Amino acid sequence: MDQPTLYQRIADHIRQEILEGRLKPGDRLPTIREQSAVWQCTPGTIQRAYLDLTRQGLVTSRAGRGTYVAGRIEASHVPSQASLRRARLVHRAEAFLLEVLTAGFSRTEIQQAVDLAMDRWRAVQEQPQGASAENTLRFAGSHDLAVTWLSTHFEQVCPGWTLELSFTGSLGGLMALAEGRADLSGSHLFDPESGTYNLPYLRKLFPGRRMALVRLAERSVGLVLAPGNPLGIHTLRDLARSGVRFANRQGGSGTRVWFDQQLERLGIDRSRVQGYADEKATHSEVARAVAEGRADAGLALESAAAAFNLDFQFLVQESYDLVFPAEEAGQGSFAALVGWLGSPAARRALGGLRGYNLDHSGEFQII
Repeated sequence: MDQPTLYQRIADHIRQEILEGRLKPGDRLPTIREQSAVWQCTPGTIQRAYLDLTRQGLVTSRAGRGTYVAGRIEASHVPSQASLRRARLVHRAEAFLLEVLTAGFSRTEIQQAVDLAMDRWRAVQEQPQGASAENTLRFAGSHDLAVTWLSTHFEQVCPGWTLELSFTGSLGGLMALAEGRADLSGSHLFDPESGTYNLPYLRKLFPGRRMALVRLAERSVGLVLAPGNPLGIHTLRDLARSGVRFANRQGGSGTRVWFDQQLERLGIDRSRVQGYADEKATHSEVARAVAEGRADAGLALESAAAAFNLDFQFLVQESYDLVFPAEEAGQGSFAALVGWLGSPAARRALGGLRGYNLDHSGEFQII
């Protein structure tokens, strides 16, 4: 889409001030010369903006006296409160974009930063409650960057539907699903006895109930480290060294379950890990703590390390599944989601995520 010209941006700015009440009926607008100085443009550009506002019925020009806000604005020019609220949000977003683009950040970096910030709020909000809103699937489960992408592009995957996210950890998500507070969950819980992911936990949490699983991806998990790995951290044993500060995931998350299992297997007392109680709700928050120097290491996805330009020491490839009741498998939105995950379109969309293996994405089973 073409960018608006300067006169259109000037007209939009003045229109916003009128509709939000900062400019009131009868107020005199700055002269063309004054506006030219403010916007650093030619008088002709201001004249075009004023003419555009006149055609919209928002201002009137009085020969020799200037331009004034119209005394009565037609109802067709006044948006609903919902529309005006959305317009204000867009205006603030555009101001933010202008600031960060001017600072030299790329559009890809900006989109990634916004997604990471949104993930933090999805992790701290309350778990889904009550019934689904119309054409909305409630997701509760483990934090995942591919799930974040799905949420913002769900209309492409399931036309007419939205995906509402709450990052509660794998166990929290499965509990929300079992209690009817979520329609869909995301889990990567490893069972050391069977050497498999998720299936043993589903049999325990959903006894006698048939559940469906669809593979989202295999994900690379490891140690997230400062650039250059200045402390020489390479294994989980290094986390017990004196002076190494660790950023942990929250209890109930699949990453935390796996980490605790590994500490027990290696015979490492949790008290020897400085920062074990420093819990983060998402992989992104772990990486952010390392990036800001609040921790020397954390356990997180390779994609989270890449988002913050951090070093990554691979430890394990885990299986991440989407879980929902088997009776929903034939329903439109669930069927569309399962079908899309196994399609070339999914591999094109998610293939850019660092550390994601999509070879088995879309594989479906009912237990």
